[in-house]
Amino acid sequence: MLDDMRVLRDVVRKYRVAATAAGVDWPDQAESSAGQPPDLVYRIFGVDHVAEQLTWLQSQRWPDRRLLPNAGWRMPWPEGGDALDALGLSIGTPFLWRQQLPLFHFDVVLYTFVLAGEHEGEIWRYEISPDAWDSVRAAPSLAALFDQWTKGIDAGVVVYDDHNRWLLVEDVDGVPGLDPLAFPVAPVEETLLRARQRECGVNMAIVEEGFEYNEELLEAIDAAKASLGV
Repeated sequence: MLDDMRVLRDVVRKYRVAATAAGVDWPDQAESSAGQPPDLVYRIFGVDHVAEQLTWLQSQRWPDRRLLPNAGWRMPWPEGGDALDALGLSIGTPFLWRQQLPLFHFDVVLYTFVLAGEHEGEIWRYEISPDAWDSVRAAPSLAALFDQWTKGIDAGVVVYDDHNRWLLVEDVDGVPGLDPLAFPVAPVEETLLRARQRECGVNMAIVEEGFEYNEELLEAIDAAKASLGV
């Protein structure tokens, strides 16, 4: 879902305030207006528009450091076909695999922004592992995701690591008001994962045959890159 822009701006601001209060060095800066993605983005992902919610987020002048939970960072606009390589684990998604943009990277988990269709604006997550078929929605929207992270800081389960100078996620299971799948922790408790996959429309038959379909997806990625010349 696509957030109301006023809501999204407010939620992201609240997250920055909470992260700063926890210890993250994140000076306040004037908000930037939504820019435009590079023309290549439309070609890479096969879409004819990119939501303002995404272009606004990408336009914000954040410090060049890991500002997100579990040492995560916001990825820049893609500059080539390697952005498609990152989608090689998106098995069984209820939308076209190509129509999602890698947005947040957390070392062992990748979050993407769905660019088109009835799932536009949703945030999906993939464990970066060759044997993990864990395509699943992390949050229904950007605002919902940042709100969960803020609540995690407020609840004391997203804490600042003084040594590394970034936020770490502790155990969020069972904490009232927190959705464990919104937090970049892997592996995920399997019962919760499978239930959420079914709930958000993941094709479980494809997931169960993950390796076979992963090979097909990798071939489709190579074909897309060849056709684009990237």
